[in-house]
Amino acid sequence: MHKFLIMSIVCIAGCASTTVVDEMSPREYGSTPELVAPEQRVLPVVRPAKAVGFGAAGMPVAAAGWRVNRFAENLQHPRWMLELPNGDVLVAETDSPEGSGGFSGLQGALAKAVMRYAGSGLGSPDRIVLLRDQNGDGRADLQKVLLTDLHSPFGMAFLNGYLYIANTDSLVRFPYDLGSESIDAPAEILAPLPALPLNHHWTKSLVADSAGKFLYIGVGSNSNVGENGIAVEYQRAAILRYELETQVLDVFADGLRNPVGLAWHPDTDILWTVVNERDELGDQLVPDYLTAVNLGDFFGWPAWYMGQRRDPRVGDEWLAHRSEVVQIPDYAVGAHTASLGLDFYDQPHPTLKGAAIIGQHGSWNRSQYAGYQVIAVPFVDGQPAGAPETVLSGFIGESGQALGRPVGVDVLSDGAILVADDVANVIWRLAPSVGCLDNVGFECDSQ
Repeated sequence: MHKFLIMSIVCIAGCASTTVVDEMSPREYGSTPELVAPEQRVLPVVRPAKAVGFGAAGMPVAAAGWRVNRFAENLQHPRWMLELPNGDVLVAETDSPEGSGGFSGLQGALAKAVMRYAGSGLGSPDRIVLLRDQNGDGRADLQKVLLTDLHSPFGMAFLNGYLYIANTDSLVRFPYDLGSESIDAPAEILAPLPALPLNHHWTKSLVADSAGKFLYIGVGSNSNVGENGIAVEYQRAAILRYELETQVLDVFADGLRNPVGLAWHPDTDILWTVVNERDELGDQLVPDYLTAVNLGDFFGWPAWYMGQRRDPRVGDEWLAHRSEVVQIPDYAVGAHTASLGLDFYDQPHPTLKGAAIIGQHGSWNRSQYAGYQVIAVPFVDGQPAGAPETVLSGFIGESGQALGRPVGVDVLSDGAILVADDVANVIWRLAPSVGCLDNVGFECDSQ
């Protein structure tokens, strides 16, 4: 029987058997994480949390000094967000496109069953929703579909009167007047993006530079560790760069297995990303990471990880394919945490100013649940410094089920943090309650 078939049956029958969120060792985080020896099993651990949602009244748990409320709800698989210059918020309601993943027949059916167990693979809404808080109470009182008929849209950027969207297979744009509640113009296709065949990692994140010259696009690999061959990895496991004037799309940096969140550090204007690392080497390998990225950087995937540590499963053809110096990631954020969302806290705050805010969607390839939270990594002088702080948790219930799963994060101009939850179908708003930022919809706590 195929390995995946056995794993899937075991998963569906017993994935919720644990009720513990792994208290990961501090040695799994930081600039010098402790790396154990690779562990290879005939049957890798497959243990996602069953997606059930928070229900009508449930809430995640905010850290001390913060309050959380529902900014918007009754969405359909919200994954990514963008705050526009006028304060409106756009949300991509999206999921994996039909035919992605590279599985077919019984194997494909079982893969879909596992995805659905974890709250995904239910069909993509393929649309962008406009949210507007019109009375400043910290809740969106306008919720309206802005765009439809997209193709698994994910990343968004607004620049010079255009809304740019990264579909799973193309970079497109639409003329858009801020404040408008609809877009009637057809999509202008700017460039194709790597998609089928396989389309193993389907999301395409997107961010513009401060000068408005380039768009940067995060593209994941077409495999776990290159097992599908070099040919299907063209312009994958990379951050691509699209120059608006010349319309040239090229590779900015690569060897990044799945670089999802992209954000500019507010003080240094350096691009940072969070990367989902490879699976099936044991509970502690390989750590997802947060790192600065510069033109021409190579981070080792698939032959190496966390510097020049060789993955024992990867063939020699990958050694000949890439021989550049391997960059060491700046900061580990825990193995299998599925760190996806990234933004920098660029508003005044006594402890979090300059911190990287990271949405950790949660593990499937770890014996105890890991991730399922939003963390803040403190920065000093433009570099991560110190242990991460959990700012939003409680996404795993007492019975070991996923009440929610955080994905994208967006730091708003008023100091609140929005968190997209694709299981609860809610956008959570996390706002300081100590320090009294105005207009967050809460009474201020006394100090």
